[in-house]
Amino acid sequence: MLVFRSYLMATSRAKKRSGMRSSMPLGDFLVAYLQRAGVRHIFGLPGDLVLGLFHRFGRSRDIEVVTFSHEPTVGFAADGYARSTRRLGVVCVTYGAGGHNVVNPVAGAYAEQVPLLVVSGGPGVAEASIAGVHHQVKDIEAQCRIFSEVTCSAKILNHADRAAEEVHELVGTIWADSRPGYLEIHRDLVDMPIPVPKHIREWSGHFPAPKSDARKLKEAVADVAERIRAAKKPILIGGVELYRDRAEGDFLQLAEKLGAPVVTTVLAKGVFPMDHPQHMGIHVGSFSAKRIDQRVRAADLVLAFGTQLTDLNLGATKPQVDRDRSVWATSERVNVSYHSYTDVMLKDFVEGLVDERLPKHREKIVYCDNLKRGDRSAKQKLSINDMLVEVNDFLAAHSGYDVFAESGDMLFGGLEVRPSRGGLYYAQGYYASMGFGIPAALGVQIGTHRRPLILCGDGGFQMTGPEISHAPRLGLSPVVVLVNNSGWGIFRPVTPKQELLDLPPWPFAELAKSWGGVGIRVTTPSELKAALRKAHATKGFVIVECIVSKKDASPVGRRYIRRSARK
Repeated sequence: MLVFRSYLMATSRAKKRSGMRSSMPLGDFLVAYLQRAGVRHIFGLPGDLVLGLFHRFGRSRDIEVVTFSHEPTVGFAADGYARSTRRLGVVCVTYGAGGHNVVNPVAGAYAEQVPLLVVSGGPGVAEASIAGVHHQVKDIEAQCRIFSEVTCSAKILNHADRAAEEVHELVGTIWADSRPGYLEIHRDLVDMPIPVPKHIREWSGHFPAPKSDARKLKEAVADVAERIRAAKKPILIGGVELYRDRAEGDFLQLAEKLGAPVVTTVLAKGVFPMDHPQHMGIHVGSFSAKRIDQRVRAADLVLAFGTQLTDLNLGATKPQVDRDRSVWATSERVNVSYHSYTDVMLKDFVEGLVDERLPKHREKIVYCDNLKRGDRSAKQKLSINDMLVEVNDFLAAHSGYDVFAESGDMLFGGLEVRPSRGGLYYAQGYYASMGFGIPAALGVQIGTHRRPLILCGDGGFQMTGPEISHAPRLGLSPVVVLVNNSGWGIFRPVTPKQELLDLPPWPFAELAKSWGGVGIRVTTPSELKAALRKAHATKGFVIVECIVSKKDASPVGRRYIRRSARK
């Protein structure tokens, strides 16, 4: 009873802080609503058509506005923040030039099912009535139409009497679909009083999770449990939806109960502890380590939980597992062989299996990757393979780092990285936009206070990497392991005209020092080992610039780009 009373008091205080009233200015309502929804940070850039709303956010004592130098970074940082905290990520930008700059990060969040709210300003009614407004492209509603293609819902608030309801409906849709939504508020509406219905004023701040159909859930669990009891060589595949649906703990229980090997997809690294004795490695179709590929193909039952059937997860080929020996459970559906159970929630399904009587397997399991481990002498030139080995050795000795992989060759190199217990892995493993890594890492550290380690190529860094210069003022301390191979290295094996891949030679380590961090340039594995130790002992941000051959690539990256080129 005491705990319940404390909960009621805390909820009452949260409602009081959020300050919702029956009638209030639209801008004040939005601030109060987002506070009630648990939003603690808003990522944005000021602009004339959103300035009034931007200042409203900045005045709130319970919301911190985080700014960067360019809108794409704002979008990627909010994406990383939402992934890591499992809260709503919020982006605030101006109309036109600002909004269009953030379309690509929002598209990535849509493709990878990340809940973001994009708030844009807009011209007032009087401005909109003239022939054209600065930042406008075609007509006033053009930006909203663009965002409708990369969000689950896009709205322009035009009617004061419906504004609160429309905000509530939009945020509810974002959470239900786990995808971005777009809200446009024209600047002359920010101070307009709006009615706030009682059910919104009394809203708890949470939307109810969808419920399973009890009959379908019971039948699905019984069906799969029977198949598990009959299986001799089962294997489990963990996907990122386990984390999104807060089912990773249940999946761990199920795996330990079965004793079968566990592999995860790229985005699910860390969802199942990578140093767990049952973790066999990362499954990426035919690009998996050979023993993983063989073990998945040999399984008489493949239990895939929360995985996505994308070209990267499948290794750019068709699934390696026949449907008649597979179970594929996603957020709201369980596919068993050739039939499906709809309206069965992933977390409920995994919990149900944990409660079943299931056999215990005692297979010997060895973690596998594609790396080669050999002599790394002090004079040996650094290769990407050796760089990844050194990073893994560092992570094994220093727990708690979250690992980020920039798109490009480091997306494939990241397959081989093994965060230690407690560490999560982040990448755009499906949409794969370059420029994601460093901004996303900054957003994650803001939301979780966990230190990130980022694998990044020189090309990806030249897109958004300079935003790391904001780290000192924000109190952030990312460690960037930067692969400098003098260009767009991943395409060198398939590009006849090599000069098309050249980049200007930035002095990355020196730039780090100019921006208030520490920069270290390394050319050998032993130098990298020492640099990582120094980075760990450094309180601020660090760029470790790794000089490698132009022709070098990660083990999987080399194979992937050649296969893609043949297509």
